[in-house]
Amino acid sequence: MKLPPRRRAPYGPAVFARFRYPAQIIVWAFATAIAAGTALLVELEIGDIWAKAISRQHGRILERIGAAHAVLPEHDMGERVAHLVSGRMLDYIAVDEHFALAKTRPPKELVGIPLGDTGLRRKHGVTVVSVKSEGEEFTYATPDTVLQYGDLIIIAGATDKVERFTELL
Repeated sequence: MKLPPRRRAPYGPAVFARFRYPAQIIVWAFATAIAAGTALLVELEIGDIWAKAISRQHGRILERIGAAHAVLPEHDMGERVAHLVSGRMLDYIAVDEHFALAKTRPPKELVGIPLGDTGLRRKHGVTVVSVKSEGEEFTYATPDTVLQYGDLIIIAGATDKVERFTELL
């Protein structure tokens, strides 16, 4: 794709002069359109604006313009998939920057012992919040819950502790 000739504009150099590749122009135009749309919604006094950001920096700009929420779906899904393929997690949800939920199998040290007797939160900093035994539905975990091989568990805790716990399998 050939770029249009460089022209001088009354406000400075042509926009095309800033980019080396045509794809950069498309990304820049997309990000600019989102920012302009967000600014228009703010001007129209729309209350709860959700805007799609293409980077964390772009998200900060959108929030400064007035977006209540700047979401990064590609980035968030990339982090989720990375957690799933790198460890023993069957599912992973980042609740916020420092807290997560994960679906996994129980490690050997928890099988056959009531959860209240395992010292799980003290040792590993995570909590088993739900359990699904084979052929049953998920149910809330209690201190009396005894995990079996093959069970699925939902754990909650600080992101780094959830990651470390899933590596025990």
